[in-house]
Amino acid sequence: MAIITLTTDFGEKDHFSGATKGAIYSELPDVKIVDISHCVLPFSIPEAAYIIQNAYNSFPKGTIHIIGIDSELNPENKHIALKLDDHYFVCANNGIMSMICSEIAPEKIVEINIHDRIQTSFPVLDVFVKVACHIARGGTLDVIGKTIDKIKPIKNIVPYVNEEKTQIIGSVIYIDNYGNVVTNIKRDFFETIQKGRSFEVSARNYKFKKIHQKYSDVVNFETPEEKRHDEGRGLVVFNSGGFLEIAVYKSNSTTVGSASSLMGLGIMDAVSVNFTKAY
Repeated sequence: MAIITLTTDFGEKDHFSGATKGAIYSELPDVKIVDISHCVLPFSIPEAAYIIQNAYNSFPKGTIHIIGIDSELNPENKHIALKLDDHYFVCANNGIMSMICSEIAPEKIVEINIHDRIQTSFPVLDVFVKVACHIARGGTLDVIGKTIDKIKPIKNIVPYVNEEKTQIIGSVIYIDNYGNVVTNIKRDFFETIQKGRSFEVSARNYKFKKIHQKYSDVVNFETPEEKRHDEGRGLVVFNSGGFLEIAVYKSNSTTVGSASSLMGLGIMDAVSVNFTKAY
């Protein structure tokens, strides 16, 4: 049974996600549809890129991923389909795939060219669904597009490093449901620059000199529970996706607060890492 996933900024109020599922089932009644997320911030390409990169490889090989973010067709925003890591992706060529493609080279990329056969003002429903169902039936990418060799890059995907290798300047690319702030600094990139040196992570007026293995590392479990005041403490971890994350222990925006609310951090805000000396 084919699997088609959906990642969009449609939200849950409007008819868009439901209509997209209906169109898929109308073509392939036996397909399995999985919602990855419909709560991406409107037109937030970095957020969508982060979500799809961390979700897609939990699915079986051959899964088809529709990404409906900023998908209106225009001369600067073409539609593409690609095969990468034995998965298929159908989306706009607006940088969404560049985060994954920076680490894994696509096996094939095509620029979709079936638009002259489809009248549409809703590309995800009319174009992306047609392409995904074609692939799910065993169709090839060559039938629905012309081969291209590169995709549009996303801005600020790679953190800046100064010439002396004493500073990394990254940016916030995602804020999760807990208000944790995720940066574009990955563990392997950090460790390549660090080379064992001590460091300080800075975000606005907040500074951290340690990266924990897990959130609860900030808790001293030898202290009696009634004497602890750990909820709301700031910390830094490499999250499950390997990204540097600024978090608050047991964060809750309505009670103890979150990293985003307490530190005033939003999408694309700068986060820097300063190392003690050059090497």
